[in-house]
Amino acid sequence: MKNFNRLSAGVVSSLVAFGLSAQPVLAQKVEAELPESILPETAPTAPETRKPAPTPQPAATPTSPPASVPGSAPAAASPSASAPGTVQTISEPVVQQLFVTEPVMSWSLADAQALLATIEAIGKEGLIPADYQPAALQAAIAAGEGDDLDALASKAFGWLIEDLRDGRTPMEDRVQWFAVDPDQDDMPTAQIMAQALSEHDVPGVVEKLAPTNPDYAALRAEYDATPAEEVEKRALIQANMDRWRWLARDLGDVYLMTNVPEFQLRLVVKNKIIRTYKTVVGKPGRTATPQLAETVSGVVFNPTWTVPQSIVKGEGLGAKVLNNPNWARNAGYKATKGADGTVYVVQQPGPTNSLGLMKIDMPNEHAIYLHDTPSKQYFNRDVRAFSHGCIRTERAVELGMTMAILGAQMPAAEAAEISRSGKYTKVEMTRTFPVYLTYFTYARSIDGDLKAFDDIYGRDEPVLASFTQPRELKTTQRKSDEEVIQLDNPL
Repeated sequence: MKNFNRLSAGVVSSLVAFGLSAQPVLAQKVEAELPESILPETAPTAPETRKPAPTPQPAATPTSPPASVPGSAPAAASPSASAPGTVQTISEPVVQQLFVTEPVMSWSLADAQALLATIEAIGKEGLIPADYQPAALQAAIAAGEGDDLDALASKAFGWLIEDLRDGRTPMEDRVQWFAVDPDQDDMPTAQIMAQALSEHDVPGVVEKLAPTNPDYAALRAEYDATPAEEVEKRALIQANMDRWRWLARDLGDVYLMTNVPEFQLRLVVKNKIIRTYKTVVGKPGRTATPQLAETVSGVVFNPTWTVPQSIVKGEGLGAKVLNNPNWARNAGYKATKGADGTVYVVQQPGPTNSLGLMKIDMPNEHAIYLHDTPSKQYFNRDVRAFSHGCIRTERAVELGMTMAILGAQMPAAEAAEISRSGKYTKVEMTRTFPVYLTYFTYARSIDGDLKAFDDIYGRDEPVLASFTQPRELKTTQRKSDEEVIQLDNPL
C-alpha cells in the first residue's frame, strides 16, 4: 500500500487552480491511498443512512439569541449568558484532592529482590531510583519476610507504578494539561501488583507499563545515548518522556495528534504517520492552546460562524452589518437583534468564512476544534502561533473528506459532493477517532528525526523543576485545576 503522504503535488495544485472542482479528484485520491486495513469493510447500502441532510441556516430575524447555530463550537457549561464565540472563563467548584493510598500485599524475598533490581535500573526510563527508597528496601530484605517488608515493598512498587503509568510530574506543574489519562482506570495499581506477585515477574510487568508509541522508545534510546555531562539535554528528554506518560499508554490504532510547538498535525495509523498537515495554534497568553485528549464526533462541511460579542460589539461589526446590507451580503454576514437589543452576527458558509470550508467537531469544555481558514498565508510562516486557541489546519477539506470516509463510511465522491455544495452539512461519525493536542519540546518530528522545539508557551520550566525536587505523593487529581477558558474564536 502506498504511503498516504504521496498525494501528488499535481492534485493539490489542481485544487488551488481550479477551486472546488478538483475535490472529486482529491477525494478519490484520498480514498485510494488510505491503508486498506482502516477503510470500512463495506459501504452502507441505503443512501439515506450515509448522506446527512444539510442543517437549516439560522433564521434572519430571530427575536432572541440563536440557541444553536450550525458551525459554532459545542456549548460548555457556564453560568454566564455570553454568546457563542466569546472568550470566557468557566469557574469549577474546588474539589479536595485526596492522597493516593497504595495497597499492601505479601512479598517474598525473591520478589522483593526483583523489585530492588528493577528500581536500581529505572533510570533508563528517565525516572530517579532514589524516589523509590532502594536503601530502605534493601534493609527490609535483609531483615527477612514479614509485615515490614510487605509494607515497604508495596509502597515502593506502588510509587513506581504510579510514575511509570501516570507520570512523575505533579499535576500542578502540568500547565494547561486537561488530557485525562485513563490508564489508572484500565490498569489499577492493585491489579498490577497482584499480577507481578502471582507471576513472580516484577521486571516483566513493569516493562509493559511503558507507552507503546515508538516516539517514546526513540526518546528512551536518545536519553540512554546522551552523555551525563549534557545535563540540559538529558533533563529536556526526561521531561518529555514523562509527558508521554501523561497520555494513555496506547493511543489507539487510528488517531489525530498535533504537537503544538511543532505546528504540525498527524493522522496516525498503527503507529505510522499516514498524513501530515501544517497547523496554526493559539497565541501565547490567555489564547494559548490547552492540551486535550478528545474524540472526533463529526465533520462539518461549509460551516457557519457565530461572531463573538467582543467583535460584534467591541469592534462595531454588528452596527456595520446592520447599516450596510450590501456590504454584509457580499461579506457573508447576517445580523439579528435579540429581544434585549443585543446584535448577533453569523457568518454564512463560503470560502471567506473564518472557519473556512471545514470544521472537525471534538466536543470539549474549552470549545477547541480543528478547522480550515481563508488565511492560508500563515501556513508559510515558520512560527505559527496566531490563533485564539483553535487549531487552523492546512488542507482541511482533504482532512475532512478523510474523516468522512473513515468515520462515516462515506464514499469519496459523496464526500466531495458535500464539501463543494456550499451548504452547511454535518457528517456524524459512526466510528470515532481520538484527537490528542499535545505539547512536546523534544520529540520526533514529522520527518522522523528527534529534535528540540521552541517552548512557545513556557511550559517546560515547572516540569524541569519538578525533577530536581523529591517525588511528591500522588493525589486523586486527574487534570489541571486552572481556569477553563472558552476559546471559540478562529481569528
